[in-house]
Amino acid sequence: MLPGLTLPASLRRLLDAFAGCFTKPSYAVFTAMVVGMIAQTGKKTICGMLAGAGLAQTWSHDRAHRFFAKAVWSIDAVGLVVLDLVVTHLLPPDAVILLAVDDTAHRRRGKHVHGAGWIHDGSAPSRNKLTFGHRWVVVGVVVHLPFLTRPVCLPVACRRWKGKGTASTVDLACQMIEAIAARLPGRTIHVVADAAYHGKQITKLPEQVTWTTRLPRNAALYARAPQPTGKRGRPRLKGNKLGKPAEVAATLAFAAIEVARYGRVETVSAAVIDCLWYGTFGPLPVRMVCVRDRDDPKAPMLALVTTDLTATVADLIARYAMRWSIEVAFFDCRQTLGVGQARNRVAQAVERTFAFGMYVYSLIVIWYAVSGHRPEVVTERRIAAPWYLSKTDPSFADMLTTLRRTMIATRFMPVRPAQPTHAEIRQVQHAWALAAA
Repeated sequence: MLPGLTLPASLRRLLDAFAGCFTKPSYAVFTAMVVGMIAQTGKKTICGMLAGAGLAQTWSHDRAHRFFAKAVWSIDAVGLVVLDLVVTHLLPPDAVILLAVDDTAHRRRGKHVHGAGWIHDGSAPSRNKLTFGHRWVVVGVVVHLPFLTRPVCLPVACRRWKGKGTASTVDLACQMIEAIAARLPGRTIHVVADAAYHGKQITKLPEQVTWTTRLPRNAALYARAPQPTGKRGRPRLKGNKLGKPAEVAATLAFAAIEVARYGRVETVSAAVIDCLWYGTFGPLPVRMVCVRDRDDPKAPMLALVTTDLTATVADLIARYAMRWSIEVAFFDCRQTLGVGQARNRVAQAVERTFAFGMYVYSLIVIWYAVSGHRPEVVTERRIAAPWYLSKTDPSFADMLTTLRRTMIATRFMPVRPAQPTHAEIRQVQHAWALAAA
């Protein structure tokens, strides 16, 4: 059944925004691949997506493979359209944009897979964290949806790290954030990342961008540069050395503050100091925030550094806590949606397929937030799975199931020309007979 005849109008309106990224034939394949990835409950290979769209008997599989491997279109342009949809539908006008940055390992097999190599996989279950595959740097917009108690990260940009001697993961992240900032001129953008994302590249970002990350233990901190003395010679660029984060924290006065993070309000012990991280940010003024879960000098401490000098301490701690939403997005993309199951090997297909799946994840959440949510979704889920005693929010699996049901209902609407065939009717009748036996 052709996707153009069976798409819900609400999903069609979202996909129409991508028409300018493709030629007319490529846009038809793009629509089919999106529909196929959503509808397919098995493996999300290229042929699997084609079968999920109901086109396995109509189109040659070469048409789907050619779309990823040879067709003329840009995956970065598609990501920027996803960004436009997120900003338009899920954020208030002129709202501050919060971006989460992280990288993820994508395991692959085969010596002919383009760009695959040995990489570090921190999520590997074994003690050996080396795996063979690709490493992807992902930037996502963190949004708060009215029906969820937790923030959601929606990927809008993906780049593959190509190995040593090429652009680093920090370089790739900065390139994507610069493109996002150019797409949203005048909008304040806050970036949160883990301790791996710091470097002098960050100082070259537009003024509208702030950066918050975790301080390494061996970071050397300095006091702010003193006022010029008027004497001959170059003014000082940094003050006296303060020491490492633990040494500086020992001299600070911690205070109890309330912070909203991880879906609840907690009281933590925090301290702040204005300083310089000269070895990384040069003379750029930064602020270090030290956080302890309890008022105990021996308690584990989290040290954050930020270029945002105006936000409150509670806001900075809550902002960094929202970084975890990108880890949840990685899990949902892999385990529920099946991103990364495509088996293509050529260069352009490898560069496009993983990012394509991440953007489909964002589209599903956007569709559910705009058109699909209803309170009964959680109730029905708790009836079907009564062991979820504390479930109050719809999960991504619930969002995906709702969209699949809507697509099935649209396919067989009596006012539509897409009527079920005799073979499909017999399959449904056979399933009913098996259920009644």
